[in-house]
Formats: sequence, structure tokens, C-alpha cells
Amino acid sequence: MELTLRLQVPILLFYLFFFSQYLAATHNCNFLNNESTLKLVHVNSPCSPFKPKTPLSWHAAVLQMQNNDECRFRHLAAVIPLASGRAVTQNPTYIVSAKIGTPARNLFLAIDTSNDAAWVPCSGCAGCPRTAATYNPSKSSSSKSVPCTAPQCSQVSIRSCVGAQCGFNMTYGGSTISATLLQDNVTLAGESVPSFTFGCAWNAKGSNLPAQGLLGLGRGPLSLLSQTSGLYLSTFSYCLPSYKSPNFSGWLSLGPISQPTIVAQTTPLLKNPRRPSFYYVNLVGIKVGRRSVVIPPIALAFNPNTGAGTIFDSVRDEFRRQMGNATVSFLGGFDTCYTVPVKIPTMTFMFPGMNMTLPQDNFLIHSSSGSLSCLAMAAAQESSALNVIATFQQQNQRVFIDVPNSKLGVARVQCS
Repeated sequence: MELTLRLQVPILLFYLFFFSQYLAATHNCNFLNNESTLKLVHVNSPCSPFKPKTPLSWHAAVLQMQNNDECRFRHLAAVIPLASGRAVTQNPTYIVSAKIGTPARNLFLAIDTSNDAAWVPCSGCAGCPRTAATYNPSKSSSSKSVPCTAPQCSQVSIRSCVGAQCGFNMTYGGSTISATLLQDNVTLAGESVPSFTFGCAWNAKGSNLPAQGLLGLGRGPLSLLSQTSGLYLSTFSYCLPSYKSPNFSGWLSLGPISQPTIVAQTTPLLKNPRRPSFYYVNLVGIKVGRRSVVIPPIALAFNPNTGAGTIFDSVRDEFRRQMGNATVSFLGGFDTCYTVPVKIPTMTFMFPGMNMTLPQDNFLIHSSSGSLSCLAMAAAQESSALNVIATFQQQNQRVFIDVPNSKLGVARVQCS
């Protein structure tokens, strides 16, 4: 939800992306999962096998965050038919541990709620990110190929059958993969999913692919939710830790049994027929502090035929009004930064039946020295039909998604 120099109001989509600053300290890097709950780790966490060798400075981290999210947003905008933009970089942010095959091979898969089909790098994949962990179907006794006549083959994005073997091509941001479609046992947390259908990538082009593969949490037929609908009933929740958390890990809970018995507030999930895998909700109002932002109702309207929304500057302008005569500065694409204390305590997104109230840590980025604070929102293209609530706003919020009952809930909790 982060682009050039004007505020992009986060609305309709819940996605797992937004670079978060991490801190070095003592870390609990045990990846043991419990029943239907998986440990969720940021790709740059000290617990991640993909963490950078040299930690970034705060200034460099913020500029990288803004640049990565601009690319990510443009990709999401490009796959909405009415949105302007081009398919460029995607930056998967959070990873989970999964075991694939017999004997089991442990891989760290990026999770993405805007994608469906899972894939992993095959042994010998040309152009895949360099990593010691790959999947070799010939060494798994439970692996089996998917023929071109199988119904799963008609559900992949760009089918490219070679003989009787189903294959497909997939674009992930500015990168592409070519893969064969396979089935094998996958173990998530303490539960095994037999004959899970996924892609085994044998060729890749581009430099922005998740190192050990992807696990799609979208609504499509090849997503994890759809393939495990009998086990998890298309219900899940996730909790993203604060970027200030020393161990920087949250969790992903699958199935209704692993959810809290009472979800205090929910709002209806909406559908966009042009992009059925995405999760949409309807924003009806915004408060900055205690003051409601004046926004024309048409600007907030969700069009079920197109998924279109409106980008506007109202929240940023109200934020600046409440800051009075304080001098505004810039940092990269963030155009509302201050060197004086920000006294606005909260920001609230209002949905039918649910309010999502954010403390300062969810809408302000603070420098490590505390001398600079920036509003963690930026502008999208004028003609974009896409508005996003990103993971910076979702930190320390339990996001609950119940697809069969078309409900989404948010509750403030300590995720770390």
C-alpha cells in the first residue's frame, strides 16, 4: 500500500506484504509447530534462513521497504483488469516451515494470500534462487505426476503439457517459472495432507522469486484452503508480530478448531468476479484520532462487478491538519514525516460490523533514534482500482478469515 508521494488509503484487500524493520536480540528460532498452527517468520528475521548477512540501517531499511512495496503494489494493480500498472516485482514477506515427500524434505515456503497454486524448486532447477533446499520427486516414494487429462491440470494459470505430463508457466511479479504439476504428501504443523497438488519448478527467470517456494492462501481451486477444505474447512487466521519484536515471529492457524471460540467483530468478505482469489472487505469510514475524515461515500464504494475503489488524499490531509504547524519532511516515498512528537494516538478503519483501531506502531514508522516519524502510507496511481491494507497495519492484529461464511474478523492481540 505504498507508492509515490500521495497517500493511498488502505481499503479492500488483506495481503501479507510490507517490509518490516527487525531488531537483533535474543531469538527463539525453534520452528516446531503445534497441531494446526504454524510458526510464521519474516523473511528478514534473525530466525529466517534468508536473513541478510549485514543488517540494514534504519534509513536504508525504510527506503527498501518503500521500493519493495511500490513494486508489489504495482504487480497487484496490474492483475486487476481495470487497474493501471505493470507486472513487476513481488516481494513475499513471511515464511513457514513445511515438510514435503517421503522421506520428508523440509522447505521454508513463502505464504501469499494473493496467490493460489503452491510451487517449490525442483532439484536441478535452472535459474531458481540458489539454496541448498530443493525437492527431488524421484527420491520421494509418495510423489506422482499429474496427467494433462486430470482436472487439476485445467486449473493452472498457463498450461503447457509435455506429452502426458501436465506442466504450466507462472508469472510472479517480474519473474517467471516453468513447472511440472505433481502430487505428494505435505505436512503442515502436525497434520499431513496426502496427494497435495503443487508445481515443481524446473526453470526460472528473474531474481525476485521466494528462495524455497510459495504456499498460496488465496481462494482458487489449487490453493491450500481449497485442497484442504475437508480438513480445515477453508478457515484460517494469522497474527503478524510487531517489527519491534526481538524474535520477530507470529503464527498461522488453520481450521476452525484452532480459532478462538468468539471473534468479537467481523465484517462480510466480498467477491470480485474478475479476481476471485483475492479477499475484499468494504471500508465505510476512517478516523484520525477521534475525528472522522470527510470522504464522499462514492469514494469508498465497492463495485462487485469490477472491484474498483478510489485513491484519495483525505487521510493524509487530516493527519497534517491535526499536526498543526509542525514542519513536514520526506523520506523516500513517505511524504508525511516529522521530527517532533506525533500526538495522534490512533487511526481507525471502519467496516460494516467492525472497527479496526490502530495504535501508533501500526501507522507510524519511527527511526531507531526516535528523531523521525513517518506516516506509513503512500499514494497509488490515480487510476488504480486497488486499495490495500498491508501487514504494517496488521501487526499485532489477529486476522480471521472464514470463507464458507464470508466473514473476516480482526482482534488486537500480542502476536509475538
